[in-house]
Amino acid sequence: MASMAMATSTEARAVSSAAAKRFNAGLLDFLRRSPTPFHATANLAARLRAAGYAELREGDAWRIAPRGRYFVTRNGSSLIAFRLGSAPLVEGGLRLVGAHTDSPCLRLKPNAIVEQAGYVKCGVEVYGGVLLNPWFDRDLSLAGRVTLRDKRGALVSALIDFERAVAIIPSLAIHLDREANEHRSINKQTMLPPVLALAGGEPFDLPRFVAQALKRQHPALARAELLDFELSFYDTQGPALVGVEEEFIASARLDNLLSCHTGLDALLGNDADTAQLFIASDHEEVGSTTSAGARGNFLKSVLERLTGGDEAFARVMARSLLVSTDNAHGIHPNFADKHDGRHGPVLNRGPVVKVNSNQSYATNSESAALFKHAAHAAKVELQSFVTRTDMGCGGTIGPMTAAGLGVRTVDVGVPTFAMHSIRELAGSDDAHALQRVLRAFYALPDLGIASA
Repeated sequence: MASMAMATSTEARAVSSAAAKRFNAGLLDFLRRSPTPFHATANLAARLRAAGYAELREGDAWRIAPRGRYFVTRNGSSLIAFRLGSAPLVEGGLRLVGAHTDSPCLRLKPNAIVEQAGYVKCGVEVYGGVLLNPWFDRDLSLAGRVTLRDKRGALVSALIDFERAVAIIPSLAIHLDREANEHRSINKQTMLPPVLALAGGEPFDLPRFVAQALKRQHPALARAELLDFELSFYDTQGPALVGVEEEFIASARLDNLLSCHTGLDALLGNDADTAQLFIASDHEEVGSTTSAGARGNFLKSVLERLTGGDEAFARVMARSLLVSTDNAHGIHPNFADKHDGRHGPVLNRGPVVKVNSNQSYATNSESAALFKHAAHAAKVELQSFVTRTDMGCGGTIGPMTAAGLGVRTVDVGVPTFAMHSIRELAGSDDAHALQRVLRAFYALPDLGIASA
């Protein structure tokens, strides 16, 4: 009997491992094809269309059918997808999962091109809380959204990606800064402009440069007039499994595209007869106070259209739960003293429930219990994160969404290293484990908690 039980356990692990490999292959592909929030949202939308979700537009009248599947975008950088169950929302509530599409990066300034000392550089703004040192000496490409006037005089927006290294931020040689390893500080204005080319001859023409990418990706727009752009630099080194046993995922934008892929995968991967919603918001890294951010009215507007009125909205929110998914700080083996000794999550030991008594995270005992209930159903072990009491705590979309909607919320995520670096690190088992918990959460038949 013991040998039979061992065989069954081994087979189960093999099935789980195969599922995790398939999941990670999809995650790495999504990361590779999503250098900006615009690309991430377009890729999420394409997957929803392929799964039979109907696209809605905010400016149209909505006709929502029972058990229907729909999605809507705002600004091309935020997305909400939802599916309805057979029970009225005021009875069963909504199971909501939230993430964000943006990541810290360097973004091109409007009048970007500068010539200095024989070279063409481009001015950049620092978007979000970037860990700057790793951006030096990387092969950088450009991607984002451009708005054009075509040959008919019509305005059109398009996504572009140069898909090759077009710039680099060279470090200053150690010979010219002997204290660089001890006392280096970075001036964002003077030290970060990437080098594009040698100067000389005709001035560098940014519209013509953009037209090169348009010619390849949107041939009909190659001769259109460039009116404006939102372009970001990104590292051309692709995502990869690393480690002796491929224990880790190394990639740009794990914070928070990992959660975007995981949340959508969980939505599409279950057939439960419950009301489910997934939201991926832009601008979390800069405070979320935009029309496409979590402090805006995008989610509330959609929910009001689904519920149909103030009283119904309040009743639905009282019966709902939001799982805010954003990466957590794994305990770093070289900086273990930066963590509370009993709350230092380890990579590949499961998703993390994040707690902060000062409400930087929206988790409370009841919302955490509901998430743990889903984890139990999924047979997934969880970890806890609480920041050191003598250190500050980061934030998520959880508290602001909870405050704006009045919905119970739990903050969770997978543990990572090098958060906000140009290349972050996560465990290769953890994202799939989170996906399994979110699938179980979406399928929970009841979100109620009785009073003793």
